[in-house]
This record gives sequence, C-alpha cells and structure tokens, in this order.
Amino acid sequence: MRQDIIDFIKDYRVIILIVFLIASIASISISGITEGLDLKGGSSIQIELQQPVNVTTMDTVISVLNKRLDVFGVKDVQVRPSGNQSVLVEVAGVQPQDVSNLVGTPGKFDATIGNQTVLLGSDIVTVQAYSVTGNTWQVPFTITTTAADNFAQAAKGKAGQPVNMYLDNNLVSSPQLDPGLANGVPSTDVEVSGTAASAAAAETQAKNIQTILQSGSLPVQVSIEGVSSVSAELGTEFVNGALIAGFAALLVISAVILFRYRTPILVLPIIFTSLAELVLILGVASIIHWNIDLAAIAGIIAAIGTGVDDQIIITDEVLKGNRDFNVKSTQKQSRRSKKADKKKGKGKKAKSEPKKVKVSRRISGFRLRIRSAFFIIYASAATLIAAMLPIAYVGFATGSGLGVLVGFAFTTIVGVLIGIFITRPVYAKFVELLVGTN
Repeated sequence: MRQDIIDFIKDYRVIILIVFLIASIASISISGITEGLDLKGGSSIQIELQQPVNVTTMDTVISVLNKRLDVFGVKDVQVRPSGNQSVLVEVAGVQPQDVSNLVGTPGKFDATIGNQTVLLGSDIVTVQAYSVTGNTWQVPFTITTTAADNFAQAAKGKAGQPVNMYLDNNLVSSPQLDPGLANGVPSTDVEVSGTAASAAAAETQAKNIQTILQSGSLPVQVSIEGVSSVSAELGTEFVNGALIAGFAALLVISAVILFRYRTPILVLPIIFTSLAELVLILGVASIIHWNIDLAAIAGIIAAIGTGVDDQIIITDEVLKGNRDFNVKSTQKQSRRSKKADKKKGKGKKAKSEPKKVKVSRRISGFRLRIRSAFFIIYASAATLIAAMLPIAYVGFATGSGLGVLVGFAFTTIVGVLIGIFITRPVYAKFVELLVGTN
C-alpha cells in the first residue's frame, strides 16, 4: 500500500498538478486577483457620438478610447459600443472625474504660427514621456520629415513669435519660437509645454496631453451624456452569498457521495479536486490579469459543476468495472472447482481455493473503464466549449456589447480545459489506486 502511494505521488500527472497549484498560489499572493467593476466598484461613462457611424468608424472610436485609457495607465476597463451612436466606458476602481475629460474629448491637435497652421495631429509619429519641473511641464514628440520641412519653411525668420498649440480648439501651450527652429533647417523634434497652479496639476495636465497626443484623435465629435459611480456593495454581497452557497454545495455533494458509494474516502478527493480547479482558474486569471466579475464567478461555478459530474462518471465507471471483474472472477473460479470435483471424484477432497487475481489484469480493466469515462468527458467538454467559443469570439473580435457573456464564456472554457487536462486525470489515477488496492 505504501509503495502504491509513493507511485501515485511520483506520477507525472500528480506532479504537474502540484506545480500548477504552487504557481497559481504564488501568482495570486504576489499579483492578486483583478476584480471587475461590479465587485470593486468604479465609473460608468456614457459617451454620445455626434452622429450615427458605421462599423469601421465605431471600431476606430473604440480603439482610440482603449489606447487612451491604456496609455493613461487605467486598468480594468471595458469599452463597448451601444448601438451605432453611443459608447459605454466602464472603469473599475477609478472615479468618474479622473477619466471623463480623457474619454470625452475628440483629441484634435493643431499648431499655428500667426494664422498659418504648421502642425496637425496626423503629423505626430511618436510621443515621448512627459517631464515636470516645479509647476512647469513638457511633452516632447516627434513629427514626420514632411511635417518638419513644412514647419521649418513656415517658421523661417520668425524667431520669438509664439507657436500656439491647440487641443480641441483650446489653447494649451504658446511657446516662443526658438531661433534654432527659425533658421529654415527642419527638425523632427518638437515639444509642447505649459505651466499649472501646482506640481500635481502640472503632472495631471502633462499626462492627459501625452495620452491624447499618443492615442490620436477621434474620427467624430463626442460628448459625455452621463457619468455615474458604480458601488461595489452588490458585488460584496454576491461574493459573500457565493461563498456560503459554495460551502453548502460542498456539504450536499459530500452527503450525496456518502449515500451513493458508502465510501467516505471518496469525499475528500472530490472536494480537493474542486478546490484545486478553483485555485487554478484564479491563478490563470491572476497571471493574465483577467477581470473576475459576477459573470466570471458564474463561469467558475459552471466549470466546477461539470468537474463534479465528470468525477462521478469516472467513479461509476471504475466501480462498475471492479464489480464486473469480481463477479467474472468468482464465476470462473466456481467453474474450475466443479471441474476439479468431477475429475477427482466425490470421495476425494478437492482443492477449490480460488487463485489470487493478478493485479495487472485488474488495473488493465480499470484503465479501460477510465478510458471509457474520459471518452464521455471529452465529448461533453467539446460540446460545452463549442457552445462557448462563438460568444467569446464575437466579444473579443468585434468588441460588441457582449462583455458579460464574454466573461462567462471565457472563464467556463478555461475551467473546463483545466479540468480535463490537469485535475480530472489525477482524480482518475487516485480512484484507480483506491479501488485497485481493495
């Protein structure tokens, strides 16, 4: 028995499970779990476009807004269209005032000398990191060679004149033209600068301008129609309720397993397997920074629920194979005993003790049953994944308003894949060990 346990622990499937569990726990401990808007709270901003747009223009709007928020450093954000004239921005853990100005401006940049436009936002190639010195900020950027030539020609001989830089027709900077830029020699390096009331205000202004310059302008005029804060109270109540329901479910599952199999030792591995799947799913979410929101929690519950079903299928198949094997062995030994009695005669004592059943034959029978069980499990998993993939694809590829369904579908797929390739093979190995040693 001790050697069987050692062999079980040394099995490559068990080692893989242990390694992944350690990695998941480490990732959760170090990086934490990214909570979604409905769990953590945050902002919900409704943006209205100036006019209805086609799919291409809407995709550009979504891309620019996503890029702005990403450059600005906002995490846990969802930007999705609502019809053909509205966009909904949901940001977890950030107050509305911190992002409303950022996403509610078209971001149209232009620079003029006198009445002549010398630079446009489309001329910008790269934007460097901003710098703040006291209350003064600078945002350097690089323009195209063609734009540099045009700027040099327009600035020639105008040293000391202001270069008015506008963002959405609002003047943000008016630096004087340096003599080095007024000699007619083109330069691709340009800088927008300004002064704020405080160092903190200067840093915020510089960060906003850097973000807008780097992300580009929106193809249409936009306006903010509604800004609201989303409370995390509902999410907290849901999590507490989910934990209570999960604990109650474990008790019910344990009672059902005890009633069905009359084998208390089967309760612990089934519960352990379910908890291992939970840890691995959360570990994957932690590593890829996937939002755990209410939809993701529903997906986790669905994945673990299918895992319990699969474990029951494995257990039934192995125990059924064990019963069939014992019945056939008993029948075979009985036939051998009868033949021995006839051959030796009734007066002689016949040796009718059954021979020991070879363990290898029993294990082979278990493995055949386990293969049969996994055929059912793989078929069920393939059906479930096939049903979830279209939802996940549509949400990821098109950015349509399927954010909630995407969270559910993606988490369910991850949970099912973890189950069929990592946790359930280990459970099957355990059942094989348990029944094979009895």
